[in-house]
Amino acid sequence: PIGDWAAEDDLAHHGPAASRPKDGEYKRALTAFDLIAMGIGCVIGAGIFTLTGQVANETAGPAVVISYVIGAVICALASLCYSELAAMVPVSGSAYSYTYATLGELIAWMVGWDLILEYLVSAASVAVGWAQYLEVFLNLASNGAITFNPYISNAPVEWLEDSGTFGATGYAFNVPAFAIVIVLTVVLASGVKLGASVVNALVVVKVIIVLMFIFGGIKYANGANLQPFAPYGGDGIFRGTITVFFAYVGFDAVATTAQEAKNPQRDMPIGIIGSLTICTVLYIAVCLVLSSLLPYYQIPTEAAVSSAFTLAGGPSWFAIILALGALAGLTSVIMVDLTAQPRIFRAMAHDGLFPKAIAYIHPKTKTPIVTTLLTGAITAVAAGVFPIDVLANLTSVGTLLAFALSAIAVIVLRIREPERPRPFRVPFGVVGGFAFPLLTVAAIVVVFVKGSTKATGERFGIWLAIGLILYFCFGFWWSKHRHPERWAPEDLPQAAATAESAAVDELEVEDEKEVSKQVA
Repeated sequence: PIGDWAAEDDLAHHGPAASRPKDGEYKRALTAFDLIAMGIGCVIGAGIFTLTGQVANETAGPAVVISYVIGAVICALASLCYSELAAMVPVSGSAYSYTYATLGELIAWMVGWDLILEYLVSAASVAVGWAQYLEVFLNLASNGAITFNPYISNAPVEWLEDSGTFGATGYAFNVPAFAIVIVLTVVLASGVKLGASVVNALVVVKVIIVLMFIFGGIKYANGANLQPFAPYGGDGIFRGTITVFFAYVGFDAVATTAQEAKNPQRDMPIGIIGSLTICTVLYIAVCLVLSSLLPYYQIPTEAAVSSAFTLAGGPSWFAIILALGALAGLTSVIMVDLTAQPRIFRAMAHDGLFPKAIAYIHPKTKTPIVTTLLTGAITAVAAGVFPIDVLANLTSVGTLLAFALSAIAVIVLRIREPERPRPFRVPFGVVGGFAFPLLTVAAIVVVFVKGSTKATGERFGIWLAIGLILYFCFGFWWSKHRHPERWAPEDLPQAAATAESAAVDELEVEDEKEVSKQVA
């Protein structure tokens, strides 16, 4: 490992046996279809329904499609790294677990802390977009009779780019954004399979609506609106990539649920790569249609899909359906983000980096109830206070860092343990195993340097500094790996291995019972 922060058995420490704490187990209920649906549910959301219009209008123009393509290329490269790691280390925690196993505890803490920010801010920003579409839907459906009071449906602060400070908007709180997070937190706290079932239903509705917009919008498209194609230049394209990049966080969310997959070695790569491929095609199509409906400077920055369709002359009934579909899509994104983040908390608590209470699994619902409720509360407040652009940019920077470190983890494992079984490998043999991760890191550095603003970098730096303070005040002293003497024997990673066979037997019995029910 890099630095003296972990021992040589870290990979075993984060293997399947070590991932099963004695105090509770996740249900292995997610199939490959569930994982693909989860990835689509998180990726196809704010990027298409909200951020596309904002980036096209203010940052990139019609070249927003290039911003999405750049993001897709980075994610395609990173997805190969994630798939190899997810199959080798099929545990909850995503990039955190992978980094711990390869680069050591300190860097793993930074990645885990980064991922906590990533999912929290992502869910909050999507909740803000959800509130925008709810108002558009109700307004269109009631022929203008229903409108929200702006005082209780907008963020109380905004970022002033000229002065580089936050300013007051005169509004009180975004109540709709706050409310949707609270409701979905309660749903997810009742059990992951319930959450996955709801997400699957929302994904089907959402994809249908997206296809309706693509084929319905072609009728009102005007190719002249695509010129000038890049009015803000190349820098605008890269800034647009930073803004929309968080919408690709979906396959990362899939990786955090490895412990809940029925067959993680087979299903994780299918879920990650499958969801990314489907989403990229849909992103490109929606960007092209949306940009051709209106001149870029007339594309609405809020509720862009349904609003732009109406302004281009489309019928209001069709726009109502689009707004309803956007609500379904954004709902599924919030659910997936709220599913992923508590599991990162729990993975870190299981290693002793957070208090033991954080790792508590509810005996009935088999969900990390403490972190689910905590995450929901913090996310709801953030959604009510901050505007979507500030939240989205901060999420993207965190996502880029997690992707880069996961790519580095692949290289480290290829050097340290070249003979270790890899159910899924980055393609093209040894050359690809090093070339693709290096390309991933290089592409991320370029996008960050060209597209990130000083303010976003400063906010992210402050977050990491807070994380390091917490680590050295608690995690450093209570790490199970560094200070096993402070933990009861049954709480140490080695104890989980003795319970592995019993846990597997229990899962097999549950599967046999389920089959018997279906036969009956």
